[in-house]
Formats: sequence, structure tokens, C-alpha cells
Amino acid sequence: MAEGAYIFPKWFDRLQVKFMNPLTVKAAPYLPGFAQITHKGRKSGKTFRTPVNPLQTKGRFVVTLGHGTYTDWVRNIIAAGEAEVRILGKAHRISNIKIVPPGDPGIGLPFLARESLKRIAVLTADID
Repeated sequence: MAEGAYIFPKWFDRLQVKFMNPLTVKAAPYLPGFAQITHKGRKSGKTFRTPVNPLQTKGRFVVTLGHGTYTDWVRNIIAAGEAEVRILGKAHRISNIKIVPPGDPGIGLPFLARESLKRIAVLTADID
């Protein structure tokens, strides 16, 4: 999997992982505009929870990848082929996980995802 473009500097990635994610991860499954992804580590098998900002679309889970495609949570769910997401307090299983590369027209994706594809990759998955 190619890394793809990212829009956030590396220092911001470290800041987010160390400070911001721990503050938001517990509230994310209940806040509008947020979700919590539960995934297992590729090597450790340990369970992790990551807050994300999905885009609304019926039957699909769509997340723009401003931090690139080599983030641990992206690599973990691709390796597993599935994950659990909690959106507005409800748990959903996602599968058929794909990375749409920058430059792809993103036909059928929400407007913000199509606009994001001009610069960065987008993750899509089916909500089972």
C-alpha cells in the first residue's frame, strides 16, 4: 500500500496521538461528526480504539485520510479486513475496506470525499 499524500505535518500527528486522541476517544462514539474505530494490532493483537471524523453516507463508512494511509489504525483494519465502528452510540461492523487514491474521481462518494480526493486518499468500507 502506498503511503499517499497527507496534509498534516508529522509533529501534529504526534501531538494528536499523544494528547488529542486520548481526550476524544471516549466521547467520539456519541458525538455528531465523530466515530470510534475498534481494531486489533497487526503484530500485538492488542485492541485499540481510535477517534475519526467519518463523512455521512448511507450504508458506507467514509473517512478522509489527512494523516496518510500509513497510520496504524488504517493498516490494522486493512490487515484484518474488518473492524467495529461506534457511531452515535451504535456499534456497526465494517468490511470491504478500500483506499481510494488521490486523483480518483470518487464516483458515488459524498461531496467532501470527492473534493478531498484532489489531494489525499479516502478510506471507504461497507457498513454491515
